[in-house]
Amino acid sequence: MNDALSIARDLIRCPSVTPADAGALGVLENILKAAGFETHRITFSEPGAADIDNLYARIGSEAPHITFAGHTDVVPAGDEAAWSHGAFSGDVKDGFLYGRGAVDMKGGIASGVAAALGYLADHGGKPRKDGGGSISFLITGDEEDIAVNGTVKLLQWAAARGERFDHCVVGEPSNVETLGDCIKIGRRGSQSGTLYVDGVQGHVAYPHRAANPVPDISRLIVALSDEPLDHGSAQFQASNLEFTSVDVGNPASNVIPGQARAKFNIRFNDLHTQETLKALVEERMARAAGNRIRARIVWEPSNANVFVTRPGAFTDLAVAAIEEVTGRKPELSTSGGTSDARFIASYCPVIEFGLVGQTMHQVDERTPVSDLEKLTKIYRGVLDRYFT
Repeated sequence: MNDALSIARDLIRCPSVTPADAGALGVLENILKAAGFETHRITFSEPGAADIDNLYARIGSEAPHITFAGHTDVVPAGDEAAWSHGAFSGDVKDGFLYGRGAVDMKGGIASGVAAALGYLADHGGKPRKDGGGSISFLITGDEEDIAVNGTVKLLQWAAARGERFDHCVVGEPSNVETLGDCIKIGRRGSQSGTLYVDGVQGHVAYPHRAANPVPDISRLIVALSDEPLDHGSAQFQASNLEFTSVDVGNPASNVIPGQARAKFNIRFNDLHTQETLKALVEERMARAAGNRIRARIVWEPSNANVFVTRPGAFTDLAVAAIEEVTGRKPELSTSGGTSDARFIASYCPVIEFGLVGQTMHQVDERTPVSDLEKLTKIYRGVLDRYFT
């Protein structure tokens, strides 16, 4: 059966813990191919990373082209004995579907596929009666880990084939408390770094012969943390810099360390680029360090740039579809962490709307079956509006 619940159960029963596929993409490929989609299975490799299988499926060859994106890989189950139902059982109990990935995000993918199949069945197997329009699915098995052989390369592969996406819906669990409360229209960027302060190692009984970096790095941490990076923008909350660890690597209590280091992460909004953000933090550090403190920052590579899909016709039709099914007008939000939408945003406008994320990555991850049914109706409403 090709309803959302049946598809989601089949997907959950594939223990596709990153980087394993365990048959999950095959489940989708068989369903979509039977419905007339042209399907492609592409495996990407990179030294030092696991090979990852990916799926691209499309029906139609013309614009407008809407794609549903997502991932079938899941995080580990943890202590499976702690689950009230098997982590990969796909059991339904008291109106809830249980299993790793039920929320994040096999349930969302299943609803997207069910909605597309229902739409096509009602429209003669074509996105539009005049033969125009395209629907596709961009599915990776590499989102929950380092994301190097998944969506990034799948998008590059598609672009090299001449594929052009007009809009995208990512089925990540975007809702906070109840279905219909939130659409993600963007995400802040993420940039990590390490602050180093160099001193001079020495005996604690002879501090005049040493230079202790601990008080100095403490002053810099306070200076960088206290002054806001900005006060937010029209679509984003304020950027924030958070220190996450401080270390001197010193097991001795009678030795002044020669160096101190502190790791930090910045979640930044659209008032900054990675380059301007780094320049701002470096300037503030130099000002606080003065001529005495020897400090530097080593920045980590980052692939999480800020992005936003500005409110407009596409977000309006999504809001209308959600409101029709749930009776709620969703907030257009840019809160939360990163997702693969950050890669897709370079190719087309993208929104994220899926299930309620309260149990994702937890023991007994689960979703109400009624939410799967509602999400399918919402996606169907998006398709109805998109192609008319």
